[in-house]
Amino acid sequence: MMFKRILGTTVSLSVMVSAAAGFAQSEETIAAAKAEGMLTTIALPHDWCGYGEIIASFKAKYPEIKVNELNPDAGSADEVEAIKANKDNKGPQAPDVIDVGLSFGPSSQAEGLLQPYKVAVWDSIPGAIKDPDGHWYGAYYGVMGFVVNKDMVPNPPQDWADLLKPEYAGMVSLAGDPRASNQAILAVLAAGMAMGGAPGKEAGEKGLEFFKQLNDAGNFVPVIGKAGTLAQGTTPIVIAWDYNGLSWGNSLKGNPPVEVVIPKSAALAGVYVQAISAYAPQPNAAKLWMEHIFSDEGQLGYIKAGCQTARFNELVAAGKVSKEVLDAMPPAEAYAKAYFPTLDEVNDNKTAVTAGWDSTVGANVE
Repeated sequence: MMFKRILGTTVSLSVMVSAAAGFAQSEETIAAAKAEGMLTTIALPHDWCGYGEIIASFKAKYPEIKVNELNPDAGSADEVEAIKANKDNKGPQAPDVIDVGLSFGPSSQAEGLLQPYKVAVWDSIPGAIKDPDGHWYGAYYGVMGFVVNKDMVPNPPQDWADLLKPEYAGMVSLAGDPRASNQAILAVLAAGMAMGGAPGKEAGEKGLEFFKQLNDAGNFVPVIGKAGTLAQGTTPIVIAWDYNGLSWGNSLKGNPPVEVVIPKSAALAGVYVQAISAYAPQPNAAKLWMEHIFSDEGQLGYIKAGCQTARFNELVAAGKVSKEVLDAMPPAEAYAKAYFPTLDEVNDNKTAVTAGWDSTVGANVE
């Protein structure tokens, strides 16, 4: 899969030793976390990359720790703002941990909003998706695609330009607000790349022009797309991460049938990074959460939901990913052409999109 080809990862004896040592050293952390009695997460929908099962397995492992789930539908920018707004608040509205798009990790670190922590399997996380000092680190990634309600769209679009066709009038939506949601911001980047823009500012600007055309044509629906709106027909075509589409399709159980299309001209990959708030009210519970999502159990939770993960190759090589799970994942060729933007390209696109959406597109997505 793509992490293997793009980022690479090897497992050595030192990794296994550090993992064992990390577990032995965590007994004190476990006791402290149980004494805290709570973990506050934010922006973790249960149908996003397997988080429903991952949260449930954390609760089963640590029944003494209540999981307080804030605003599951928040975007990455909202998560960062929640840390800022609750710096002096040790109550239940202050998130302990965040799960944000790649560009939000370094920017949050630069603002002093994150505290460093290295999980036991630190050495097996590819260097390209982690801060060397442990302020943020990536657990999983996906590829941008079109999630389609087949009952309403029997002829799904196969590429970005197809979305402009009259047959898709009033059908196309984003899975977030492009002024705050990493998923939506990168959807604009993907569209701009398909329109010939170089990754970064240029593609961001071309992507904005594409969505202006989509909106002017009457094809764009300014509603945040999710499983419910997809099924109801409010947003029959949702531009979203492939794993979200797969999850929505599974949850809808064929009613309606859902298809996930990876666009032909520009397949964009996006990494999500995790971090602990510098102001976490429950810092020890936060550390246990990080250990959980990077453990075999946590990583397999992501993989079962169709996500590529930081430790994917390691777990496959160890025989821990079943053939049934591997067969259910998107085919490898869907990822063979996926482009991983650099951090600078992600940041330049984010700046262009968040600053220019209102003035260029003018659609209030909510």
